[in-house]
Amino acid sequence: MNSWKCKKCGYQLEAETPPETCPSCKEKCEFLDNTCYTPDCGQTGKDPRIG
Repeated sequence: MNSWKCKKCGYQLEAETPPETCPSCKEKCEFLDNTCYTPDCGQTGKDPRIG
């Protein structure tokens, strides 16, 4: 499962693919994949440096 972050409002969710419309701001937004693939992110699975 990937972690996605709305580029507009910062809403984060976990899903295989990002939604068409952001559940938070209700707009069609670009979602950034902020899934962490390196050990320095700890156990969260999200990269705080993205977005």
